[in-house]
Amino acid sequence: MSKPTPQRLHLVFGGELVSASRTEFKDVNAIHIVGIYPNYAAAYSAWKAEAQRTVDDAHMRYFIAHLHRLRDEETPASPTEELGS
Repeated sequence: MSKPTPQRLHLVFGGELVSASRTEFKDVNAIHIVGIYPNYAAAYSAWKAEAQRTVDDAHMRYFIAHLHRLRDEETPASPTEELGS
């Protein structure tokens, strides 16, 4: 029996930047959360659609965040993480 493929969640989000040369959002409250996707391919497809939709606005930028990299399940939780359980 083969081992199941681990879930690799990705978040696609974007918004208007302060400057086209920086990655600082103009208004954090206006960030557009496109969605969370089960793999990079699906996230890339969603990112590409949003990037193409806003291609005429140099200050609009979309990103893919690798959520699966934020937490390593093999690493013991910190005391503050344990409080949320």
